[in-house]
Amino acid sequence: MAEGGDAKPELVNIRCLSRPEPFLGHLVFGLRGFRLPQKGGLMIEYLVAGGGLMVPIVLCSVIAAGISLERLWSLRRQEVRPHRALLELQERIDREALPDEWLKELRVKSPLERVASQVLVARDSGRETMRHSLTAEIAQIAHELERYLSTLGSMAAITPLLGLLGTVIGMIKVFSAIQSVGVGEAATLAGGISEALITTAAGLSVAIPALFMHRFLSRRVDDLLIDIENDMMLLIERCVTRASRGVE
Repeated sequence: MAEGGDAKPELVNIRCLSRPEPFLGHLVFGLRGFRLPQKGGLMIEYLVAGGGLMVPIVLCSVIAAGISLERLWSLRRQEVRPHRALLELQERIDREALPDEWLKELRVKSPLERVASQVLVARDSGRETMRHSLTAEIAQIAHELERYLSTLGSMAAITPLLGLLGTVIGMIKVFSAIQSVGVGEAATLAGGISEALITTAAGLSVAIPALFMHRFLSRRVDDLLIDIENDMMLLIERCVTRASRGVE
């Protein structure tokens, strides 16, 4: 208030205080007209809202899930390294009951028995020959146990990139809409932003479990191979000890 005069109220631009910047204001208040998919048709609506890149992302998820389930079933310990087979091998070595027909039958059974078959075929050639046979067969078994794991790793690497590509495409659509209709069409802008976010979320949702399963299954393969190799080393020493006793 000025001294000695009438008080004049200060004018305040209420519109400036209550209204955000033009672009953000249109976008934020316009989001009310844009609705994310509701629970009714959640999956289909998200697939449609995510755009065309949702198709390869979903395809990658199906491939990753199929490989994970197949490898989990195939890499069961009782399937790869059955304990009963190991006990039978030890018993036959002690009894020297290792006919060629039986060893041939082992070649179509579990990985443990296939490795044992190749090792025991060379039992009369000495320790070093059996170890060479073991090394060669372990490499072959490792290749078979790791089947499809490289594809699973590729799915874990590709899907985040597809999500990132979807983000870029969505933002391109946003800026194209701004150039065409300005910032007043908030629903159009929100549609591009939602496409960017949905594809990113979908890509990460596939990549994270796929990466976890790839690491988990790779570790399981390594553990199985180490166990099989240790079992075969014990069988080799058993054969050598048995042979040395026979010579004496």
